[in-house]
Amino acid sequence: MPVITFNAYSFLQKKLREKQIDCSNVTMTVEQGTRAKDLIRKVQLSPEEVEVVFINGKVAPFETIIRDNDRVTLVPPGTPGPYRVLLGFKNVKT
Repeated sequence: MPVITFNAYSFLQKKLREKQIDCSNVTMTVEQGTRAKDLIRKVQLSPEEVEVVFINGKVAPFETIIRDNDRVTLVPPGTPGPYRVLLGFKNVKT
């Protein structure tokens, strides 16, 4: 089964900590064939709570299959404008 490094940014950190889910450089095992949207559900979030998924530092569609050793980061809607450009997801459709 794939082992990944999981992170969540900004407002999602608070939501996950309230659910007692670690979200900062956490090693996590996922089922083979897990997609980014499946991981979102696994950490008890809805797709509406996540605007962008980064896999290995690049914006990825929610349908992307997560592979062993991937670094996966979830970013919530409402990330301030300058960060959107710096992170590379200004006007990105996933």
